[in-house]
Amino acid sequence: MTNTDEKIEQQEKDLNEEYNVFLKHLQAEKEDTSNFAKTLFGIVIVFCAIVLVLLISSENKELIVNTFGEDSLITKVLLIMPKSSANKQRVSFALPFAQKRFNVLLAGVDANDSASDPWIGARTDTLIILNIDPKSKSINAISVPRDSKVYLPGDYGIQKINSAHAIGGIDMTKKTLEKTLGIKIHHYIMVHDLAVAKIVDAIGGVPIYVEKNMYYNDYSGNLHVNLTKGLNVLDGQNAVGYLRFRKDGLGDIGRTQRQQFFLKAFLEKLQSPQAIAKLPEILDAVSTYVKTDMPFYEISQMAGIAKNIDSDRIEFATLPGAPNKHGYISYWILDPEKTQEMINKMIYRDRYVDNNKLYNIGIRYTVTNEEAANNLKAAVEELGYNVNCYGPSKLPHSQFIAHDASVSNDFLNWLKRKSPELKNMQFVYNPDKTYCTSSDITILLAGE
Repeated sequence: MTNTDEKIEQQEKDLNEEYNVFLKHLQAEKEDTSNFAKTLFGIVIVFCAIVLVLLISSENKELIVNTFGEDSLITKVLLIMPKSSANKQRVSFALPFAQKRFNVLLAGVDANDSASDPWIGARTDTLIILNIDPKSKSINAISVPRDSKVYLPGDYGIQKINSAHAIGGIDMTKKTLEKTLGIKIHHYIMVHDLAVAKIVDAIGGVPIYVEKNMYYNDYSGNLHVNLTKGLNVLDGQNAVGYLRFRKDGLGDIGRTQRQQFFLKAFLEKLQSPQAIAKLPEILDAVSTYVKTDMPFYEISQMAGIAKNIDSDRIEFATLPGAPNKHGYISYWILDPEKTQEMINKMIYRDRYVDNNKLYNIGIRYTVTNEEAANNLKAAVEELGYNVNCYGPSKLPHSQFIAHDASVSNDFLNWLKRKSPELKNMQFVYNPDKTYCTSSDITILLAGE
């Protein structure tokens, strides 16, 4: 073989290697695009499914026509479906392989300095573990304070839980929570601040009772809060400010409570006709500022569950602990025993039934609710329960707070049938006793 032949053969090998490298890059780009498309498609489908279910069940002809147009095929199908199913027994959508409970991490991230990637290096201002039970169509939600002191995987040592995402992304956040709490997190949904702002604006705002004047400016973090005490309809920017504000005596725990108040009000507003009509704007925000690893069939299942969930039946809790300061760093130190009890009750759904127990019940109320408090006190005492704590107090929101693990949402719903004053109560499990130190249950009747 001559030198010329050897050179030609080497050039052919080099070209083949370059072509193979090109094919690998092309395949990788194709897979990235495919994964993104699947995620985006799934997210779009879940919102469409929820909207279609609400439209069908509402049987509101005017709303359907205004949303999709009088002569569209979708309008004709939606108007026919309720009539054709009127005489049939209503059945719930369920898959035989999807009846097991599963955990979804809802992570809200703040803004970062990246113009190209809104997720990279961002911290998680909101962490809520959702335990979803398809069989009972119920949700238990545990808020994780962002200052919770944890050990991060690898060589990162002790950190606040909110730094896990900034260091190692959502995978590190999931692994840290799984190891800390001894649970399995099956999927995640990440929501950027900008998604919250855009969706809230699209649905016409979210009504919230703001418990105090809130004023704070953080120019480096692009956070500006200026809210007055009382009932407010929060637009997108103010909703983000309300969710992120923590410059008060309660700090991160106060913010965690506000996130729970907001989530309940947001879910209620999302089911309104105004929200349905704004579907294109909602989808635009979701496609850019929401990420999830959930496969399509589980997203569609969540849509089926969502249509049947009463927001009053969601159980809320916050990981119990106490504030602690190490130098200039503030931590939330989790209480191991109370945390484990909470995980058993909220995630594993352990039942602590004690049918013979007569609970001690505390009732605190704002001055405008004194008559309602008197009626409630008389009703629970007639049922044989002891009201051992009673009196006026300054309260931000009405809540039914269970301090004893045997107290369930089913018990609250039973009490609601006996006392109308408990209507629309938010169920909270909190082993710490703040308002009434010797009560098994604390009922807060709030208002102006």
